[in-house]
Amino acid sequence: MKRSDLHRPAWLRVVAASVRALRDQFGLGLRWLGGLGRLAGFAGEYRRFRRLNRGTPHELRAGDILPCLSDRTDSTPIEPIYFLQDAWFARRLAARRPAAHVDVGSSVRSLSLVAQFVPVTMVDIRPVDLELEGFSFVRGSILELPFRDASVSSLSSLCVIEHIGLGRYGDPLDAAGTEKAAAELRRVLAPGGDLYVSVPVDAACRVHFNAHRTFTRDYLLALFPRTELVEERYIYGRAYAAAYDPGRGFGTGLFHLRAP
Repeated sequence: MKRSDLHRPAWLRVVAASVRALRDQFGLGLRWLGGLGRLAGFAGEYRRFRRLNRGTPHELRAGDILPCLSDRTDSTPIEPIYFLQDAWFARRLAARRPAAHVDVGSSVRSLSLVAQFVPVTMVDIRPVDLELEGFSFVRGSILELPFRDASVSSLSSLCVIEHIGLGRYGDPLDAAGTEKAAAELRRVLAPGGDLYVSVPVDAACRVHFNAHRTFTRDYLLALFPRTELVEERYIYGRAYAAAYDPGRGFGTGLFHLRAP
């Protein structure tokens, strides 16, 4: 949330958030008018390319066109949080090189890469309908993991526990969802085992319904009692930071914890 938004009445912030959701997720608005101009440019380029393509082995048919109208950007589109978070996680796991790793609900794209050097089992409420060497899937909930107590020696759950209980992914509403998820991760973590967790951080613990919660550093660490903090990193904007800085507002905390 922008700082200027804090001075607006609550009802106006609710209306603005609702409009943004409809616009970004369902295309509300008149952005398609700008697309008409890009479509006209596409048509001109198609005609020019048709002339250039004559005599090549590739058949060009009008019925095969697939207009990609939004990819011509000044820089490579990237989500900095996931880019930096996944790089941090892969580096930590590569350094530890466990015999096997279990993940609960993180990015399946990130896990597909990690699975190339560490066998990965992913647990999620939504099935992954793909097969990949080194990657296996088990359907389950972070609130009831299909593992014995103290049985998992390498475990991760990145940008997950902040969502539990908010209904965003079809899970039941539960105001204590994050606390229950953290306790379940701690239950299955083996003695000496490594746990990698990331969450949104801010100056205070808040619920941004139904997207996510935010946490202070102290509250996040309190969710995992009797664990050693091996490393913490933070993402503010488009770069890492070594320390939690509530004065900078919203960020992402990356935590490597270890069970005694």
